[in-house]
Amino acid sequence: MANNQTVDGLDTHFFNDVCKNFDHAARFTHHDAGLLDQIKSCNSVYRFRFPIRKGNGFEVIDAWRVEHSHHQSPTKGGIRYSEMVNEDEVMALAALMTYKCAIVNVPFGGAKGGIKINPKRYTEQELENITRRYTVELTKKNFLGPSIDVPAPDYGSGEREMSWIADTYATMNPGQLDALGCVTGKPIALHGIAGRREATGRGVAIAAREAVSVGEDMQKIGLTAGLSGKRVIVQGLGNVGYYSAKFLAEFGATIVGIAEYEGAIYNADGLDVEAVFQHRKETGSILGYAGAKQEFKSSGEGLEQECDILVPAALENQITVNNIRNIKAKIIVEGANGPTTPEAETIFYQNGGIIVPDMYANAGGVTVSYFEWLKNLSHVAFGRMNRRFEENSNLNLVNMVEGLTGVALTPVQRASIVKGASELELVNSGLEDTMIRSYHEIREVFKATDKVDTLRTAAFVGAINKIAVSYKNLGVWP
Repeated sequence: MANNQTVDGLDTHFFNDVCKNFDHAARFTHHDAGLLDQIKSCNSVYRFRFPIRKGNGFEVIDAWRVEHSHHQSPTKGGIRYSEMVNEDEVMALAALMTYKCAIVNVPFGGAKGGIKINPKRYTEQELENITRRYTVELTKKNFLGPSIDVPAPDYGSGEREMSWIADTYATMNPGQLDALGCVTGKPIALHGIAGRREATGRGVAIAAREAVSVGEDMQKIGLTAGLSGKRVIVQGLGNVGYYSAKFLAEFGATIVGIAEYEGAIYNADGLDVEAVFQHRKETGSILGYAGAKQEFKSSGEGLEQECDILVPAALENQITVNNIRNIKAKIIVEGANGPTTPEAETIFYQNGGIIVPDMYANAGGVTVSYFEWLKNLSHVAFGRMNRRFEENSNLNLVNMVEGLTGVALTPVQRASIVKGASELELVNSGLEDTMIRSYHEIREVFKATDKVDTLRTAAFVGAINKIAVSYKNLGVWP
């Protein structure tokens, strides 16, 4: 896309930005132009409207579902509930999902959904009606199913909405054994999976930890290796931002700043993330938190304070040419989708910074969604069949070693060795392994491909190559 087009009268900046990044990365591959065009294009864009009762009248709701790529089935992507959502945004997010899944080696095509509402303006019953009607419309058009298209939570939606979707789909498909696999991010009681709620934030924290673990890269930007002592500012205290901050602190970083739409707080000595979260829950704002030494009425001003790592975990286009020169961080880890504009990224790299791109950094959610989907298809919880066997085997081994050596372990030592892995531990292990392997895959492409200028470009190159192989293996392309 050489020029911005318009959708609903809006300039298509976001999708155009994704396409620009794709085109730039495609120059470093050797694939046919037609194949590259197929990979880049959105395969299916379904826009629809439906009425709902609101009060004593009716309201017409705009909604979308975009399936960007069918090189793998099913397609996968969240549903955004926002009055700001538009077709361009949904297309862009669907495209990013395609590349994200390829980067972390999850066998899904990319998709995304959007419902143009502000959830706060609706009662729970109205939200349920909207969600169920949205599900019916997708099902009727074959845009939903465990082997077709599998949604998940996104901005403005969560476990509750996913349970409504699962129930509606199952009702419309009686007797379908795998019906609950039509959506992920469900409550545990409805065959969700342990660790899904915090997965994206945990993945962001692991991505940051992995990026700063490479001494060679840190030396170039004047930092020491490791997260210990690194000062971090997080934008957003929603699901992704909260868990990103929580796990970064657990990994040894110091959270010095938190920004939200109502403003920002800062303390160079560190903030207690849990205390800030509880303060906001009680008061409706992060402002007024007793542990903050500085407050800012503008969220954007909070991003410009002293730190080593900045984690934008809110919405897209938060870091632009207008504020990038004021950003003092040397590393940006993108928890949100598209928080940094291409022009701002160019300036940041010119100034010696590093950006860990969104389509890798926030891939923890889709990784654990993949595990949930596998659980739903197999109808067996992870760890259920082998945990007790592992514990018995480990206990026999400990007893044998104690008998041979005469050294008795303490109860704590014995418990830690004998213990079998729970579902949560297995999920977190799989997530950590995925994030670590994927980062180093990206970094190897960055180092091995001549003139690749950023980690984002390297991530795109790796994703394009994997998707191209899929198309060729399917026999779609010679």
